[in-house]
Amino acid sequence: MKRFFVFSFMLLVVCATSCSLGREKKARHITYQEYIDKIWDFEKHPDTFVFKGNTAVIIDFYSKNCRPCMMLLPIMEKTAEEYEGDLTIYKVNVDEETRLAHVFNVKGLPVVYYIPASGSSIKRQDGLPSEESLRTIIEQELLDKPKQEE
Repeated sequence: MKRFFVFSFMLLVVCATSCSLGREKKARHITYQEYIDKIWDFEKHPDTFVFKGNTAVIIDFYSKNCRPCMMLLPIMEKTAEEYEGDLTIYKVNVDEETRLAHVFNVKGLPVVYYIPASGSSIKRQDGLPSEESLRTIIEQELLDKPKQEE
């Protein structure tokens, strides 16, 4: 019985992540150098956050071997699509970008950073956020005004 539930859960995760395979990914992977070029050059400004972006940003630190991270993947893709133009979502694979994970003291996964377009009040969230809490943070802290229901 336990094997059945484990198998079912794994199948659900695989299905959820593969549902977006046919579509263009909206959440973009970012490397150490791209982070410095697009978000914050912490090598040049180690003590002061100088935001280089012009839209709000979410940064999702993840690993392909992390079950909660894989559960978050379709939520991030859906969110990136829904808020396209108002919000940019970047993904950092900690297995490939160990230097960037080290700079941000990422020890457990997932870790999500939220940066408003103004570049002020960066927020860190450790653990798997629910879709509702993610949407609340976006609406109340990242965007200037709530998104209208269509």
